[in-house]
Amino acid sequence: MEEIYAKFVSQKISKTRWRPLPPGSLQTAETFATGSWDNEENYVSMWSIGDFGNLDSDGGFEGDHQLLCSIKHHGDVMDLQFLDQERIVAASSTGCVTIFLHHPNNQTLSASQQWTAAHYHTGPGSPSCSNAPCTGVVCNNPEIVTVGEDGRINLFRADHKEAVRTIDNADSSTLHAVTFLRTPEILTVNSIGQLKIWDFRQQRNEPTQILSLTGDRVPLHCVDRHPNQQHVVATGGQDGMLSIWDVRQGTMPVSLLKAHEAEMWEVHFHPSNPDHLFTCSEDGSLWHWDASTDGPEKSSLFHQGGRNSTFLSHTISNQANVHQSLISSWLSTDPAKDRIEITSLLPNRTLSVNSLDVLGPCLVCGTDAEAIYVTRQLFS
Repeated sequence: MEEIYAKFVSQKISKTRWRPLPPGSLQTAETFATGSWDNEENYVSMWSIGDFGNLDSDGGFEGDHQLLCSIKHHGDVMDLQFLDQERIVAASSTGCVTIFLHHPNNQTLSASQQWTAAHYHTGPGSPSCSNAPCTGVVCNNPEIVTVGEDGRINLFRADHKEAVRTIDNADSSTLHAVTFLRTPEILTVNSIGQLKIWDFRQQRNEPTQILSLTGDRVPLHCVDRHPNQQHVVATGGQDGMLSIWDVRQGTMPVSLLKAHEAEMWEVHFHPSNPDHLFTCSEDGSLWHWDASTDGPEKSSLFHQGGRNSTFLSHTISNQANVHQSLISSWLSTDPAKDRIEITSLLPNRTLSVNSLDVLGPCLVCGTDAEAIYVTRQLFS
């Protein structure tokens, strides 16, 4: 693990996302977007990681992360997703969803489309229509799915003024995050520890499947789907535990892994190397989980201040009936394969690490300590 570079940006960063590379591109990630929160004025910003390694006269690194452009954002940025190379979708604490367009020729951002009241509270106890934070967004161009504190799910299409589909009372509790399982199917996680699968091909406003951690009702804050095996899903929640689910089997997680000491805010499988997974937490930690099984004796990854033991997952359901070669390393029940190495990527604990993203060898994360951290050499 090579150097991780910090840049202090004078605002709390709530979300960080790499700009996707063109299909078939051999480039590495160069540009990322951030959203801020809990500042007097919040911004969506674009950054370039430039060339690391040139010391300037003050002994600092020049060209570390250059700010390309920023635009004011009304409310906290609750989520941020690229729709394509030029367009970024931002979810606001005001209930608004905005598509920002990045103009690379003159390095500016402009709002190209907006759904101002995508999420709102209605009914007894709320004014006729009060804003509800939009908590999560997932994009599959041209489709955009949003979820919110109001328990509502919206399916938008870029360039359409109205929602294509709205499920008004999808959940009686707050929906915290959403991901696509496959094109017409999404999966949501909520504040009472449930995963729900929804199929937009069905007219009924009911989930097709509900999974949950029995008994606990611990709020789940984040979810990510395995990039190659769409039935494998990772979630993280208020207790800092990492849960791995196989949505084809039962209603319980396959593995529960003891993880962070406070809320887990984001979990991401590496998009092209999914035996590697990354999590970040309110406790100020950023972890790399390595479940690749490339030999019995792995070199220890703990020189960066990670925990000095490997974790054995508590496998709940027996997967023996599934053909072994098809099993993701995250579902394996062979105890030798259940050993997952964890590396702490930040040299020391900081305030909450709110967001992370990985693309190729590059990782970016944003914190409440008003710092953005970047490394270009995850696997060196």
